[in-house]
Amino acid sequence: MKDIFSYNSDVNKTAYMNWRTSHHDHIYNMIVIADGFMNSAIMLVEAALIDNSDKKADSLIYPIIFNANHAIELYLKATVWTLNILLDNQQKIEGQHDIQQILQTVIKRVKEFETDKEKRKQFENMINGTKLYVDELFEKIATQNGKRKKDNMDFSRYPFDQKYMPHFYITEFDNVVVDLENFVQRFKEIGENLRLISTYYLFDILEAGE
Repeated sequence: MKDIFSYNSDVNKTAYMNWRTSHHDHIYNMIVIADGFMNSAIMLVEAALIDNSDKKADSLIYPIIFNANHAIELYLKATVWTLNILLDNQQKIEGQHDIQQILQTVIKRVKEFETDKEKRKQFENMINGTKLYVDELFEKIATQNGKRKKDNMDFSRYPFDQKYMPHFYITEFDNVVVDLENFVQRFKEIGENLRLISTYYLFDILEAGE
């Protein structure tokens, strides 16, 4: 049996895992991988929109949401790390998988770094779509007493948490649905803006000033 990690005779039928990445730039590599997760989420939805007569979206939605959330996590962590360097903060990546917490850290770091009101306003406009989605998401995965558990971010990977309690879409009586057309529109905007933010601070500010 042929190895998975092997060449195809056609270069266009071979995926190169280290063509886009850099040997020494950890932050840029996170952005590269974030691009892959975000693009794959959008492409899966677009494929389902072409023909969903077999209801493939009902099972694809789990990796779709996982990929989108992981992309957000990586973009935000790349931005935090860059801003920490710019602010002479010794921390690198902050937060685990709680994208709401990481987003709040990004917003805080930008406010610390940016003194120009127009740049702050521009950032707020660009991050707003992400914030709206993350707030909506955490309303879904929050526990009844309002406290969040870190394993709740696994809702798209497992049907239950670490204590084997079902996630929100399992216990909900009414249908839990995702508008696929809206998903593509929203996440294209979210992905584009997060990439612009992360690459701006990395290339236009940090590396340009070295």
